[in-house]
Formats: sequence, structure tokens, C-alpha cells
Amino acid sequence: MVRSSKSAKGSLLAISDLHVGFPENRAAVEGLRPETDEDWLLVAGDVGERIADIEWALALLRERFATVVWTPGNHELWTTPDDPEQLRGEDRYRRLIGLCRGLGVLTPEDPYPVWTGPGGPVTVAPLFVLYDGSFRPPGTTRAEALAMAYEQGVVFKDELLLDPHPHPSHDAWCHARVRETERRLDACDPSLPTVLVNHFPLLREPTLALRRQLLAQWCGTEHTADWHLRYRAAAVVYGHLHIPRTTWHDGVRFEEVSLGYPRERRPHHRQGRLLRRLLPVPEAV
Repeated sequence: MVRSSKSAKGSLLAISDLHVGFPENRAAVEGLRPETDEDWLLVAGDVGERIADIEWALALLRERFATVVWTPGNHELWTTPDDPEQLRGEDRYRRLIGLCRGLGVLTPEDPYPVWTGPGGPVTVAPLFVLYDGSFRPPGTTRAEALAMAYEQGVVFKDELLLDPHPHPSHDAWCHARVRETERRLDACDPSLPTVLVNHFPLLREPTLALRRQLLAQWCGTEHTADWHLRYRAAAVVYGHLHIPRTTWHDGVRFEEVSLGYPRERRPHHRQGRLLRRLLPVPEAV
């Protein structure tokens, strides 16, 4: 476990879904700055698709924030035709882990750091858990739900661009990640609460806000539904849905922290409030 020195100032901040391939988003990221020199930033996936873009963004943020913690989204794992680095699946993930380590950015493969600033101490746990189709319509099989999505034209590009190699399917990769992540979380200091950071929501409930419910099958897994309780979460951070908001489940604060695409700009984004403060707990929460 990595511990930081005790600090009387600083904030634990979060953002996701930077999508820096869009010029407007790239400019927004260039404008991100900490409020103090002890602020941490949690980046919950979907920085970009091209490895060069991901490196640019994380390097910039690491220069500005005391600590940067990253976990991948589905877009980082895409193998797009225009990316010079055509790595797939686990090989691409491992390439991104190496990139982050070279920049000094913490990842799901590193010892979990402990935030000891205001509102701490808490274990900050970046997670990499995918989806397995279990957020599908009730009464349908995995194959039926996928067929329905194809019929209605609401299929994630992951089906074409996110290769699960060497796993036989996205589901299999997800289940492998669930087992590995549970092993890591079980080993955490049981006396400390956690901040769980995953690109995909850990609960099905946040996906009920989607206009197209068939999309939820690419948004998480039922295997993580009790993690906020089982692992003593003070807060859960996620993105992916592009529906930034605060919700409460079983008394635990869930923060969807996505920036999203330029066309999705929310009023608080237009006002320059792009980062969500997790700790110390905002007065409005």
C-alpha cells in the first residue's frame, strides 16, 4: 500500500471521458489545473483512442497535479485503423500500463495509494473491470439481447474495435478482471474506507437513465453490485454514461464525472467546472 504524507490542504478530484481526439476537448484538458499543489486527480477512463493522444493528456496532467491515478475505459482499449500502434486486448492494456509508469501515473496494476489529505485517510482503488452483458433486459439471454441491439442499431463500437485477445470474449475478460480485482481489494487495509474508481458503473441502477436501455449491456457487470458495501466505499467514481451527476445507493455517494463529447456540454462544463471534488466532501453533497 502506498501512503502519502499527512497534508492539511489539497483535494481529491476526479474526471473521466476526456476524449481528447476532439479539438474542443483537447482545449478543455489544456485548461485543467489544480487549486493547490497537493491536489490529486483521478482519471476514470476514455482519455482517447490513440496511444499518442492518451500519452499527451496524461503527461500534461501529471505535470500539474501532485498525483494522477488512471484506469482505462473502453476507448483506450480500441484498436483503431489510424493508430500506428496496432496492439490488441491485453497487449494494448499492458502497453498503456507501461506508458503510465513511465509518466509516474498510477494504474490498476500498482499498489493502491492512500489519500491522507482532508477527508482522509482513504484507500484509492483504481479498478479495471469490463462488462459481461448482465445489464441486459430482464428475461433475455446474452445472445438475445445482443441480437436485439443489432436489430435496433444500438451496438457499441467495442464489438468491432475492442479485441479481448487472448480471452475468448469480452465476458471472459471481464470475469478474469473481476477475480483479480477482488483479490486485490480483499487485501486492502480493512480499517480504511475506499474510493473505488472504475470507468464502468459498478451498479446497474445508474444505467436506468440511458434512453436506449439495450446499451446497458456494455456498461458493467452484476458481479460488482455489492462492492461499494463490501469494500467500505466512501465514494464510487465512474464515467462511460456521459451523464454527469451525483447519486446515492445504500448511503454511498456515486459520482459520474464524465466530460463527454463537445455536443454534450452541460451547464457546469460551460461555466468551467470540469473537475468533481470527492474529498473533502463538498458542502452541497
